[in-house]
Amino acid sequence: MSGRIKQGLVLEGGAHRAIYTAGVLDVFLERGITFDGVIGVSAGAIHGCSFVSGQRGRNIGYTLKYAQDKRYMSLYSWLTTGNLVGEEFCYHELPEKLFPFDHENFEKSPTKFYVTCSNMETGKAEYIHCDELRTKMPYLRASASIPFLSHHSEVDGKKLLDGGVTDSIPLEAFQQMGYKRCVVVQTHAAGYAEKNYPAVNLLAKLKYKQYPEFIKAFETLKENYNRELAYIENARQKGEAFVIRPSRHIKISHTEKNPRVIRAVYQMGRADAVKALPKLREFMQQN
Repeated sequence: MSGRIKQGLVLEGGAHRAIYTAGVLDVFLERGITFDGVIGVSAGAIHGCSFVSGQRGRNIGYTLKYAQDKRYMSLYSWLTTGNLVGEEFCYHELPEKLFPFDHENFEKSPTKFYVTCSNMETGKAEYIHCDELRTKMPYLRASASIPFLSHHSEVDGKKLLDGGVTDSIPLEAFQQMGYKRCVVVQTHAAGYAEKNYPAVNLLAKLKYKQYPEFIKAFETLKENYNRELAYIENARQKGEAFVIRPSRHIKISHTEKNPRVIRAVYQMGRADAVKALPKLREFMQQN
């Protein structure tokens, strides 16, 4: 037992595109698939904490119920609060009252949970271990705070935003943290490659001119993301990673309101996970 290699779960973000991940994780919960550690980025972290707390169906449940609520994720929320995702509603009312987050079960879980945030002052990714979310919820919110459409979070003296800017799929980082064999859930289909968006880089220079290192992270995002894809493929070929990703291109907006579209992407995640189960179990049993 002392020679056992730790197994991890790496979850990419992608706003509503990551409802695909919620489908995958619900299948894992139904089939009793567990990990030593979970690391999530942005919406991947949002879905990942419900996985660690064992709350099957929670994320698709509140997404379907509140997707059309202006307090949830909307232009109204952005114009009135400066946050596309309503902070008070999504990080207080929803987890505390409407769809309660099971803090007790989360804290009892043997699975360690990490969120990935971007440090605006250093331009580097930070990987925060959250052994509880009663006081560390601001880290989760920071990880999922979309640049340009959200206020940054200041936590423990650090100015933090969306982890996807600096490390979109942190397999390499998680392996360096000791989780040598990982399952990676991506939210883009095979063949996707990140593109360069000059307008976004220009907007970053204007919006974040006080944070030159953060601006550099935007300018190198394409290069870093595509390098991560190559790293994941290499790890997969070496038997160090098992990848689950959409079987076809996901067509969903970041602020999708249509419940049929949301449900279809969730069901795709479920179907792809079920199809992958035999090979996934084989991969995990090789430890």
